Amino acid sequence: MSVVAALEKDRLRESNRLEACSISDSNERVTTSITRLIAIIDEEIRSIECEIDTIIASDPIMSKKHKLLQSVVGIGKVMSRELVYLFSAKHFRSAKQAAAFIGLIPRLNESGNLKGRTTLSKVGPSRIRSKLFLAAVAAGTHNPDIKAQKCRLLAAGKTKMQALGAAMRKLIHICYGVIKTET
Repeated sequence: MSVVAALEKDRLRESNRLEACSISDSNERVTTSITRLIAIIDEEIRSIECEIDTIIASDPIMSKKHKLLQSVVGIGKVMSRELVYLFSAKHFRSAKQAAAFIGLIPRLNESGNLKGRTTLSKVGPSRIRSKLFLAAVAAGTHNPDIKAQKCRLLAAGKTKMQALGAAMRKLIHICYGVIKTET
């Protein structure tokens, strides 16, 4: 998975370069070269993702996990692929442990007598958290459980980001439950 993440980072860098070139009216040759590099990186990403999908499809356990995870509202093919890899590589005893590994546990910021707001600990792999963020945004709109939780937290005075962090955590708990119970 880290190869895909590295290629995605390269693609973002080249896209930013292309945008900078369009703003600064750079030479057409430079723009063409960057566009060609982006196309090559995109093709390599597609190729590696195809290989990963083939590996998942060839293993009956991983294939079942992949299909089960996609049944969760808000979890698509990309997030399901990440979670299949995570749950195959790491064996968590509880959903709470999985959420803690990813960095979705609340951390209170305080110093002496001053108490701050709670934030996510963010100690785990950021690439999973960033994709889970987008999944939680989608789930907050389409998943009835997460939508109800979001409304309840916002009504209780939590910020939108705190509600989104809670949605990310709940989504991991749901995914862990789906994998654990295989239903």
